[in-house]
Amino acid sequence: MKAFGLIGKSLSHSYSKSYFEEKFRKEGLCDCQYRLFEISSIEKLPKLIASESDLRGFNVTIPYKKSILDYLDELSPEAAAIGAVNVVRVDRRGKQVVLKGYNTDSVGFMQSLAGEQVPSPALVIGSGGAAAAVMYAMREMRVPYVQVSRQGGAGQLLLSQVSAKDVEEHPFIINCTPVGTSGNVDQQLTLPFGAITSRHFLYDLVYNPDVTPFLREGMRRGARVQNGLKMLHLQAEAAWRIWNR
Repeated sequence: MKAFGLIGKSLSHSYSKSYFEEKFRKEGLCDCQYRLFEISSIEKLPKLIASESDLRGFNVTIPYKKSILDYLDELSPEAAAIGAVNVVRVDRRGKQVVLKGYNTDSVGFMQSLAGEQVPSPALVIGSGGAAAAVMYAMREMRVPYVQVSRQGGAGQLLLSQVSAKDVEEHPFIINCTPVGTSGNVDQQLTLPFGAITSRHFLYDLVYNPDVTPFLREGMRRGARVQNGLKMLHLQAEAAWRIWNR
């Protein structure tokens, strides 16, 4: 049996297992299974790898996309440039286990925008691994952006201080935080949504629920909106290709 899976802290919202199980069914892959591995801290990863001898690869989600770097043996050039990993390939060479990290979030994000007229410049909301992948994609697409976070930092806007003018001047707004995820739908980003117009394009990496409070605010004001489901599917297929090289 070939095992694959998802590692994160809280996985009840994830569609990854159902996506891969449906893929296995459609493609007649009876020797494959996809598991969810909830771990309370990244320090538990080595024990998990040692106990799952049939594990060929896994996805990584919140909050471990950056902290997992310390536990990997190799990184792809994209993952090294981004500084975050969402896919790990497990190679077993005799008694040695080699973990190589990749990032398919960036390519999934870019491919999910195929055929879209992407406005510019952008606000990228978040400071985690997903935001890092999106900012890498922005640079590849040559779309100027400003990062927004709760903590602020060099070259960043503080989320609580984003003004109506900031929103007006940045028609592409991407939420890379888990705010609005199923189970936390009462959470809301503190943005001056009154400045949103039909010129805007709001993209939420959250896909469960399919319409988050962030997207709903955009829809109310005539903005184009997109959730993260297409990105999920595209990055998952990229992960599958990595695991089966």
